[in-house]
Amino acid sequence: MSSSEEIGLVWFRRDLRLDDNPAWAAATSTCAFVVAHFVLDPTMLAAVGPYRRRQLIANLQALDYDLFERTGGRLVVRSGRAEAIVPETAALLSATKAFWNSDVSPLATRRDAAVAEALGAAGVDVSTSWGSLVLPPGTVRTQKGSLSRVFTSFHKAWAQTPWDPWPEPGDAVVYPDPAEPIPRLDAPAPLPEGESEARRRLEAFLDRVDDYPTSRDLPGLDATSHLSADLRFGTLSPRTVAQVVGESTDGRQAFVRQLAWRDWYAHLFYEHPNLASAPLDGKASAMAWRDEPAEISAWKGGFTGYPIVDAGMRQLRETGWMHNRVRMIVASFLVKDLLVDWRIGEQHFRFLLVDGEVSQNAGNWQWAAGTGPDSAPYHRVFNPVTQSRKFDADAEYLRRWVPELARMSATAIHAPWEAAPLELAEAGIVLGSDYPHPIVDHAVARERYLAAHAVARDQTAAVAPADD
Repeated sequence: MSSSEEIGLVWFRRDLRLDDNPAWAAATSTCAFVVAHFVLDPTMLAAVGPYRRRQLIANLQALDYDLFERTGGRLVVRSGRAEAIVPETAALLSATKAFWNSDVSPLATRRDAAVAEALGAAGVDVSTSWGSLVLPPGTVRTQKGSLSRVFTSFHKAWAQTPWDPWPEPGDAVVYPDPAEPIPRLDAPAPLPEGESEARRRLEAFLDRVDDYPTSRDLPGLDATSHLSADLRFGTLSPRTVAQVVGESTDGRQAFVRQLAWRDWYAHLFYEHPNLASAPLDGKASAMAWRDEPAEISAWKGGFTGYPIVDAGMRQLRETGWMHNRVRMIVASFLVKDLLVDWRIGEQHFRFLLVDGEVSQNAGNWQWAAGTGPDSAPYHRVFNPVTQSRKFDADAEYLRRWVPELARMSATAIHAPWEAAPLELAEAGIVLGSDYPHPIVDHAVARERYLAAHAVARDQTAAVAPADD
């Protein structure tokens, strides 16, 4: 079979789009016939929360539709473990080449290696790309040739690193049999699905991106991009986002900088596969966490008695998303006010977030806990009341997600326990009945955390090997 007549199999994973997709472009430009393949692993599907599962299914439906509209082909969906299904599909359809976009997680790395080995043994050539990041791991280095563990240094190198060109797509014939049906949705997906809707969100964000530096921290406003799930599922390429947004204003530069953060955490995860399970800062490894079940449950449910924390946790529970500033507040509260192991919060977020991806989630939790690679000081403890008053001064966010406090004034709502009895009565609030008392005193909890961290650092220093 000549190269122009070869059949290529494109294994979609976290790249559910046709535009600006290097694996898809490579296949359709080098092969006459292409199979668009997705493996639905029931075990993995059962392990994710409802919001991400629904978004995945909806995006698969949209990709199948786009394939049919553009090419007349269909998405070949099969259930099972990729290690068995991908080689089997390639053999069934006589594919001689396979293409996919790589991922950074240890699970993906092991799985991909097993699939590549099986395909290679069957005589199928494998070609991989990096379609989920602006720059692939290993390309952003310090002058000493290492991956920087300080973001500002990484960003400086990232901004100066040229992009390797991605191929242009071709006009290959796409296989028209969809195989198994895509599962039905049990409820609407959190976001309108597919790359066309993702592109609409990107275009809509351009109307407010110039205000991004000043408005992004205000949870009561619709000021963020809402593109995190699109980047997680690959309905938008991060390169497309960077190119469309550009850096012509301070706001646009600030947003593109977030794409560098995303790359950085992915690169760190690629080099440190235990990012989600162990602190990168070894000085925090001896931390004595309390992990009180009742307090963890109050945090998860949004009943801590701190309105900004409860608002964020309720937003997460009810929508699968949380405003970024509030994510930092609730993470600080769990780790530093409640003295709970950051990994408990990371796992809870990862399960519920529609945009949950391990590298970003674990990297951000380690940053919030002061255990990560950057220079964020471990002793920085967010005061939830101060944060609430600063970033939700009009209490629009609090009133939406903690409606039992909606009748309180914008001054008192941030700390109901400080309100005068008359104001509580006028708002119809009985603390301990209509809304809980705070489960901890922030000032006391802060000192408890700092003391525990000091002990942990001293213990780590005492057992560390001496320098030669």
